[in-house]
Amino acid sequence: MVAWIDLARAAVGLNMLLLLALIYVWGRNYYHIRSKHTLGLLLFALLLLGENAIAMYFYSLDPLLSAWFSTAVPDPAWQAMMALHVFETVALAVLAWITWD
Repeated sequence: MVAWIDLARAAVGLNMLLLLALIYVWGRNYYHIRSKHTLGLLLFALLLLGENAIAMYFYSLDPLLSAWFSTAVPDPAWQAMMALHVFETVALAVLAWITWD
């Protein structure tokens, strides 16, 4: 079960790094362009960063919840949560690639 936790943590950490890069680019673009589309992308990335920060807090820092996730959550639930985080990582990587291209 520890492997699922570690994979989920790694995916969440990578998501946060990708989102910070996207926030930088979209924030800079919004500063120069001032379009609603860019503002929407920026707000989307900020909210998704908040979701990933909360997930990282639950998985790693909160003593009660991290212990519960480590011991009481069954493998199928961890596999599903990890899959969602990995899908999000792939989607953000594609979005970052398109943004930087």
